[in-house]
Amino acid sequence: MRAVGVAQFGGPEALKIIELPEPQPGKGEVRIRVHAAAVNPTDSLLRSGEIAKLVPRLPPPPYIPGMDAAGIVDAIGPGTDGRLKVGDRVVAIVSPLGPHGGAYAEQIVVPAASVVPVPAGADLPAASTLLMNALTVRLALDALGLRPGQTLAVTGAAGAIGGYAIELGKADGLRVIADASPTDHALVESLGADVVLERGDDLARRIRGVVPQGVEGVIDGAMFHEKILPAIADGGGIATVRGWNGPTERGIVAHPVFVSAGLTDTAKLDRLRQQAEDGVLKLRVARVLPAAEAAVAHRLLEAGGVRGRLILDFTA
Repeated sequence: MRAVGVAQFGGPEALKIIELPEPQPGKGEVRIRVHAAAVNPTDSLLRSGEIAKLVPRLPPPPYIPGMDAAGIVDAIGPGTDGRLKVGDRVVAIVSPLGPHGGAYAEQIVVPAASVVPVPAGADLPAASTLLMNALTVRLALDALGLRPGQTLAVTGAAGAIGGYAIELGKADGLRVIADASPTDHALVESLGADVVLERGDDLARRIRGVVPQGVEGVIDGAMFHEKILPAIADGGGIATVRGWNGPTERGIVAHPVFVSAGLTDTAKLDRLRQQAEDGVLKLRVARVLPAAEAAVAHRLLEAGGVRGRLILDFTA
């Protein structure tokens, strides 16, 4: 079986096509013939060795990146609930540090609980962009616990997490203030933001110009961290995506969000699938590349400015 793996941590050139034994699903697991795997910043963290600094006991290499896959169920292990069957078109959220590795492979084995149907009307490359980023945002919103009518600020709003934060925030009945460069203003506005402000280090000041009392919560996709705290009302919250947890000020609570907490929460995953199907969430593909060009995809991602997700095609 062909996969894209990392034997030694490094730059994009560390990604190599490797051959692995065909995986077999165990109890409660399914195997998916992968058609598309989305490329996310967390994949770069695994490839570069940054994640290894946070996880003291990694399994031996090679490491297979990737947390988002879409494809066809081709085998089902014992002990599943009958919800899935061979031939189903599905999306899966994948743990690259799990026993079977990540999504950059022709076949993956994952818990059945981490798999839901492809949203109706979506092709497999688009479907592969959904779960990891949208689940991260869902967990962030749940942690913040804002009520309908309250105000959420989103940083990095043109990115995948930022875009889903706008859309899910609006679906939760929140007023959403988002940042954008001039070239991204129309995009961020089209995602549903109520107010779009110029991005930059003084974003907090601009937010206070719109909401003098401060916003009740922030989803900090741009990782402003302490720079965005002045925008938040006393006792508000900030959801962060790389583990930052303060120090904060004025009773503001930091909520580091780890998507691993929801990998087998089928109900949440299926709700996101339904919201994509209903058009609440827009599935954005920047470009599809052959799996053999994974290094190219990582270079493009790290260069910045990608809008939507880069996708690796494992069918060629």
